[in-house]
Amino acid sequence: MSAPRHLFCDAMLGGLARWLRAAGHDTALAPASAVDRDILGACRTEGRLLLTRDRHLAAHAGRDVRVLLLQHDGIEAQAAELTAALGIEWNLAPFSRCLLDNTPLHDATPAERAHVPERARDLPGPFRACPACGRVYWPGSHVRRMQRRLEQWQALAATR
Repeated sequence: MSAPRHLFCDAMLGGLARWLRAAGHDTALAPASAVDRDILGACRTEGRLLLTRDRHLAAHAGRDVRVLLLQHDGIEAQAAELTAALGIEWNLAPFSRCLLDNTPLHDATPAERAHVPERARDLPGPFRACPACGRVYWPGSHVRRMQRRLEQWQALAATR
């Protein structure tokens, strides 16, 4: 099965949602206060595949909501599970979506780049910004560490 285009993580999978967004996947995240009915309704309306560890939520999805009930705790195990079940591409479009709100990023304007810490302004880029929340992203050491992890997961996917 090829990876779906639109994913939805329940609130307990916030870390996984962040990594899927880092890889470039359109991944909605339920707020902690969301009730099952609202989560399922959003998945139905938006045509999203629900990722959850909540057996009760998965059992009430009905036929019109696709669900993947994850069996494992921890990001590494969940990444492997997603790769096996869906063929997730961990290098789809790295760092092209906001990690906080899932909005596609754009190249940062000079005004947006002014918000980058001074010591990072001379990095080669790219510098990207979220039009929704205003967060600016740059290729610091945290991005390099995340990129290595995404590459490791993609390499593991290639061996499956």
